[in-house]
Formats: sequence, structure tokens, C-alpha cells
Amino acid sequence: MAKSNRTAMIINFVSIVALLVIISMVESRGIGFPKGAEGPTCNAVHGVVDGDTCFDMSNTFNLSTAFFESINPNLDCKSLFVGQWICVAGSA
Repeated sequence: MAKSNRTAMIINFVSIVALLVIISMVESRGIGFPKGAEGPTCNAVHGVVDGDTCFDMSNTFNLSTAFFESINPNLDCKSLFVGQWICVAGSA
């Protein structure tokens, strides 16, 4: 019975590692973006300091709200934290 459990654990471990390798390969190849399209490119960043808001940062760096959001697509402006890097220049 112990041998059966060990075999099952090894199979589970190998399966998980294989899944992680596949996910890593897919992400590194940019699969998920339309052909010929790329994600946003960031050319300059700003480290969030106490009191920063998305609105303040977009105004400080002369960015429209739409452009600021396009170069920071996964940013949750309600959950900013000190030291977080925010893209303030780039292309979307």
C-alpha cells in the first residue's frame, strides 16, 4: 500500500511540474495576444509614495486617463501600495 501511495505522489508531482512548464512556455511566447499585436510597452516607471493616486500620477506625468490605464492594464487604483512600480511612459 505504501508503494502505491508513493507512485501516486510521484505521478502527481510530475503532472504538476509538466503543467507549470507548459504554462511558462505559453506565457513566454506571448500566446493570448492577437497575431501581430503586442502588449503594452513601458519606457519609464514611477515608484508609488504615500498619498499617490492614479489620478495624481496621470496628471503629474501629463497622461490622459485612457492612456494611463492602457499602459497599466492590470493596475487596481484602489489598491496602490508604497513602493509599487507604475508605468508612466510607453506605448499601448
